[in-house]
Amino acid sequence: MSTVQRTGGRRIRIFDTTLRDGEQTPGVSLTVEKKIEIAKTLDILGVDVIEAGFPIVSDGELESVKAINKLGLKSQICALSRVEKSDIDKLIECDIAYGHLFIATSDLHLQYKLNMTREAAYRAAVEGVEYARAHGIRVEFSAEDATRSERTFLAEVLKAVEAAGAERIDVPDTVGTATPETFSDLIRFIRANVRVPLSTHCHDDYGLAVANSLAGIVAGADQAHVTVNGLGERAGNASLEEFVMAVSRLYNFETGINTKLLYSTSRFVAKESGIFVQPNKAVVGENAFGHESGIHTHGVLNLPATYEPMEPELVGAHRRIQAGKHAGSHGVAAQLQSLGIEASRDEIKRIVQRVKVIGDQGKGVTDVDLDRIAREVIGLERGNPFLKVTDLAVITGIKTVPTASVRLTIGEDQTMTVAETGTGPVDAVIKAIQTVTDRFTKIRLREYKLEAITGGTDAEAEVVVKIEDEDGNITTASSTGTDIVMTSVDALISGFNEVMLRKARSNTQKMKIAPTN
Repeated sequence: MSTVQRTGGRRIRIFDTTLRDGEQTPGVSLTVEKKIEIAKTLDILGVDVIEAGFPIVSDGELESVKAINKLGLKSQICALSRVEKSDIDKLIECDIAYGHLFIATSDLHLQYKLNMTREAAYRAAVEGVEYARAHGIRVEFSAEDATRSERTFLAEVLKAVEAAGAERIDVPDTVGTATPETFSDLIRFIRANVRVPLSTHCHDDYGLAVANSLAGIVAGADQAHVTVNGLGERAGNASLEEFVMAVSRLYNFETGINTKLLYSTSRFVAKESGIFVQPNKAVVGENAFGHESGIHTHGVLNLPATYEPMEPELVGAHRRIQAGKHAGSHGVAAQLQSLGIEASRDEIKRIVQRVKVIGDQGKGVTDVDLDRIAREVIGLERGNPFLKVTDLAVITGIKTVPTASVRLTIGEDQTMTVAETGTGPVDAVIKAIQTVTDRFTKIRLREYKLEAITGGTDAEAEVVVKIEDEDGNITTASSTGTDIVMTSVDALISGFNEVMLRKARSNTQKMKIAPTN
């Protein structure tokens, strides 16, 4: 793999603002408890700074900043504040040692948002930094909308706050209008005017947040503001996982991030925030290390570097070979092997032909589908399913908490009845089933997708699920029907049975090759 050699090992600080700017994502609102858990996860990941929140916003925000500040984490804890005394007083109340103070410096913001002259903004910036410093708070100062600010005035403000005691200057591309060329030029301009370290804070309105952040680092900044999964207002912020992997692998800079935790951290934050990652997202997307094309799978199975610029294990992910209309024999053979199925060359050829027929019909091929096709071609007996639903009752209503009672048959004759509540009937049923499946193997529902196939009140719908076992293997399954709850149950049960079948086949193969005494 080729890399862009820069300054050979310069240490780049990671300032994570998932809990502040990330929470400003429309539709996201985190409880104190969720913020604490995310903060702990970020600390384990190895971020240098956690921006815990904006204390002036609400009582809950104030309490979460206080609580996170008391956790004793290795990461520095920071909180946001305008340069106003009332905001800074909230930092003092939280006993925050590191404050992120800001005021806009662009004429656009000064005139239409703050209704303030340049001179008034200049004084407010200096007085705010002086007030925070007088109360023992270390200051990182942000000139909001810096990339659209007049440079002479911007330099005057930054020099003044540096003289007032700011220890770091942050350069925000507040609405993502910079290009890598203009942003790096701005960083160099600011670097020539102040002595304190610089940060980047880039938004993704034009899809350039990570590129601009990297350009800023190359130009002389040594810290980047990022969020997990690129969460943030509008199009979001620079993505932590993308920035970390690019700055370390492509530019040879160092960070304190344990990259093997990137994938799990991404999934955890997605679950807590309710904002899920698109499949084709770089580094942590479901398809980031997924391969279907026959040419690609052949290459990646011979030498992963042919079609993978980084090892999936490096970010805590797994390679995934997907059967479909573009599949070739090498990829299908590899996927069958992962399912614990052995097939001859001729059988694989016939399986591939059947897979392509389904793909040409515009349908996806799940693991359960491939298992069924392979068994039909090879003539394998599937055996009885490990788990069957024999009875199901769901209660829901306007003033009723959705509740599901499920009766399951396990193996040949064992039965179990469980009940759970959920946010909806499907959620309640899934939780009830997982109460039972957790006794045998830990699985996690990674993705649930519902699509209508026909119209009308009796419309048929397809449910596709992806479940992950305790070894990190992803199993896909689907079901079609008019009853969404039952269709969801069928898909989940099919996926779980496939997981158990895979485990049974794996154990059988291990027994076959076990050494004899």
